[in-house]
Amino acid sequence: MNIFQRIIYFFLEQQEKSLSKKLRRHLKVSSTNSTSKTVLSKGVTMTLSAETEKNKELVKQNVSDIVKSCNNDPFKLLAFIESKGTKVVKLDNADRILSVIKEEEGLVTGLEGLEALYINIVTESGFSFKSKPMFIMRNGAIDPYYMVHQFYKWYALHMGLPGFDFMSQKIFKISLNSDGSIFSNLNLDEMTGLREAIARDREATEFALELAKAQEGSKNVLEKIKNDGGANI
Repeated sequence: MNIFQRIIYFFLEQQEKSLSKKLRRHLKVSSTNSTSKTVLSKGVTMTLSAETEKNKELVKQNVSDIVKSCNNDPFKLLAFIESKGTKVVKLDNADRILSVIKEEEGLVTGLEGLEALYINIVTESGFSFKSKPMFIMRNGAIDPYYMVHQFYKWYALHMGLPGFDFMSQKIFKISLNSDGSIFSNLNLDEMTGLREAIARDREATEFALELAKAQEGSKNVLEKIKNDGGANI
């Protein structure tokens, strides 16, 4: 594991530890998302996530099969995404356009408010304060491992794994640049959603790294995945 991997995984591990600690301090009876349930009582925390775990394995196997059948071709993966009803948009300077609302190229999950209005207008998706999930990329070459990372997250969303709702994603993005103080202001549902969002991002990263290692080694892949504007070679 190289230094970039160690930094990212250490950060994610600390986030999850902090989140779990905050969860244990709550005495609410339960919190649910689409496939998981967290039950809390005094001194007891239990997560019932059999369906989530089953779906996680299904996502990993299916993505592996799809990527293999597409020969890890980013454009074939984009065609697959579009065939499943998700809008795919190519924009000149997409990285700059998305940075206005602190989004990155690839999967843009459903937004609300002014951010949704902005993304709907720039992608010619109507005039609404809610947007649907879509895939937005620059024109030109696409780094295959960045694409796999984004494709994995899209497929997890497509399969109904938790962590992709608007609020969970919003808190997740804020937490990436937070000193941890944000956690003290979150309720149980928000913290549970954040934990799922972190898990989905980590799963996508791990899959892309495993694929890179199997095909050509993982040197510099983490940088390509995590750096802003990393979609293009």
